[in-house]
Amino acid sequence: MAASPRNPPIIDPPIRLAVCVSGGGTTLQNLIDLIQGGKLRASIVQVVASRPKIGAIPRAEAARIPLALASRSVSQSRTAFSNSVFNPIRHNKADLVILGGFLSLLEIPPDYQGRVINIHPSLIPAFSGKGYHGEAVHQAVLDMGAKVTGCTVHFADDTYDTGPIILQSTVPVLDNDTAETLAARVFKAECLAVPEAIALYAAGRLRIEGRRVRVLDPV
Repeated sequence: MAASPRNPPIIDPPIRLAVCVSGGGTTLQNLIDLIQGGKLRASIVQVVASRPKIGAIPRAEAARIPLALASRSVSQSRTAFSNSVFNPIRHNKADLVILGGFLSLLEIPPDYQGRVINIHPSLIPAFSGKGYHGEAVHQAVLDMGAKVTGCTVHFADDTYDTGPIILQSTVPVLDNDTAETLAARVFKAECLAVPEAIALYAAGRLRIEGRRVRVLDPV
C-alpha cells in the first residue's frame, strides 16, 4: 500500500525488505549484519541484481536470500526492465524496496508507489541526478570545495534523485580528503540513516505530503 497523507502504512514487524543492487553490495551487507545482530527488526526476502558477477551476489547467496537477475538489454524498454525487477519483489511480498547502489532508472509501479527508498551519497539536491554515483559524487564535492556533504534517504520516483526526502545526514569534508576517504565517511552515515528510515517506515511514521515527508510522533 502506498503512503498517503491520511493513511501511512503500519507494518507488523519484522518488515519484509527487497534490496536492489548494482555493485559490491555494502548497503545490503550492512542490512544483513544489522538484522542478524538484532539491531533491525526486518527480513530481506528478495535481492535483485542489475548486473551479473557483482560483489553483492555472493553476499546474498551467503545469507541465503532469494536472488534475481534483472539485467537490462539494449533493446529492452524501461517498462519491461522495471517489470523484471518488481515481479520477484512482488512475488515474495516485500513491504519496502531499498535501492542500495542500484544504478538503473526504474518506473515505480502503482502498487509500490511510496514503498521504494533510495540512498544517495550527497545532500540532495547538491551533486545529484544522472551521472552522479559512486566516487564521481565525492570527487565533485571535492572539486567544488564544499565544506560539508552527507547522504540522503528519499522515496524514489521515476527520475534520478528527485523523490521526497526522508532523512539527511551531514558529514564534514576534510582538507586532506580524497574521493575514497570521503566516500568511506559518507557510507558510515548511510549505515545509520538507512535503518532509521526503514524503522520509521515500518512504524507508520512517514507521511508524504507533496514534496515533503513528515516524520510523525510515535503512537
